[in-house]
Amino acid sequence: MQRLPIHPQGPTFSRIVTGAWRWNTVSPDTVERLIQTSLDEGISTFDHADIYGDHSNEEVFGKVLIKKPALRDKMELVSKCGIKFPSAKRPGAWIKHYDTSKEHITWSAENSLKMLCTDRLDLLLIHRPDPLLNPHEVAEAFSQLKQQGKVLHFGVSNFTQPQFSLLQKFLPMPLVTNQVEISLSRTESLFNGDLDLLMEHNASAMAWSPLGGGKLVAGERELFGKATKYNATYSQLSLAWLLKHPSNIFPVIGTTKPDRISEAAKSLDIKLDRQDWFEMLQWATGKEVA
Repeated sequence: MQRLPIHPQGPTFSRIVTGAWRWNTVSPDTVERLIQTSLDEGISTFDHADIYGDHSNEEVFGKVLIKKPALRDKMELVSKCGIKFPSAKRPGAWIKHYDTSKEHITWSAENSLKMLCTDRLDLLLIHRPDPLLNPHEVAEAFSQLKQQGKVLHFGVSNFTQPQFSLLQKFLPMPLVTNQVEISLSRTESLFNGDLDLLMEHNASAMAWSPLGGGKLVAGERELFGKATKYNATYSQLSLAWLLKHPSNIFPVIGTTKPDRISEAAKSLDIKLDRQDWFEMLQWATGKEVA
């Protein structure tokens, strides 16, 4: 498995990232298998968020690390914070909203450490842009967490280019990524400047829903007549298409099946021809390039 720095100042991640979004729907034994399969395939980076599984997925993952603490030094842990919604586990919220206050960012990061049973997060992201975001408070929270060694690196998720640039101006450390939706069914970031801005900042995107929420796994015969040519599955071709981009996109695969993880890992072996890449783009957008 290829490993690359997501930013010159770190961290270094596996090129494919395993996402834990739906892991509350499977048994603890399956979660352990998903973790071990990922590591066996060289996928060492795991993507979380405090809200996943109604605030339960980090804890499920952490129980595996309690059982097998030696695994922690073989992986990188990513989590996200900033979204609140009504939940019995988080009393006090009566409406879904965002909270990027210093108090909440700090509390959320420390709670993620507790739930994941670790002493550090390799990367913490602001989950969604907050119209009430105060960049001074975010900077204070990030600086405190970094100084304490609780969070090693920081980034954002779903931020527009102006939002990314504004927050970066107030931070003493680089934003190392913007986690955005990119796939053959969501190609906007290739053309709207999202990836260009990240390349300008020497940062790489993390792509959530890289298989279009599963739509591309099922396959589109019109597009994937190339499966035989590359001896690949539909999902492998979809991931290889993202991996070819020069911005070094890190796809975050969300699956509850260990065999899907093994399948995804092999997408790095596919070297798409440039014309095949553009033919897939043409199918995705419905038009030729100008």
